[in-house]
Amino acid sequence: MPYLLVLFYSRYGAIAKMAQQVARGIESVAGIEARIRTVPNISTVCEAVEEKIPPAGPPYVTLDDVRGAIGIALGSPTRFGNMAAPLKHFIDSLSGLWFSGELVNKPATVFSSTSSLHGGQESTLLSMMLPLIHLGMIIVGIPYTESDLSTTQTGGTPYGPTHMAGKDSKNPLSDEEKRLCQASGKRLAQMALKLAV
Repeated sequence: MPYLLVLFYSRYGAIAKMAQQVARGIESVAGIEARIRTVPNISTVCEAVEEKIPPAGPPYVTLDDVRGAIGIALGSPTRFGNMAAPLKHFIDSLSGLWFSGELVNKPATVFSSTSSLHGGQESTLLSMMLPLIHLGMIIVGIPYTESDLSTTQTGGTPYGPTHMAGKDSKNPLSDEEKRLCQASGKRLAQMALKLAV
């Protein structure tokens, strides 16, 4: 069965919860499944040495996971208005797929979480879109036909789902945030199946 890769980095767990909701939306569409993967942390001195299998949660992503996907959902917490370094570190390893053009015309969506409502949600989403565009992918946002975009008091943008985690990163996902994550995953799946024909 074709699959969409839900690839994320999560330090405090909010992005991991969002990834599960995006996957739920993907799997609400018949004929496609979600493959959830994460990336290992890195250190400021050198690449961190991590076990091959994380102690908990989804497995670490491989290039084959990316290569075999018919689309990608990419999630990261905000780091000064940008994606987190561990995710960017992995993306920087995709030059072989860029050179071969293997991701051209595959759809992608992005999602993020910040500690405050104006903590860089949209700029982080845009920062994740840039390498996806360079890889030839087609960006899939959330249309305003999703009524939660107009009423949410927490996260949510037309660029992709977002979450307001709070200063201590303990806010649960709001109902609107969950629905927008699911809507994003569902739309990505629908587009992926159309483009894969």
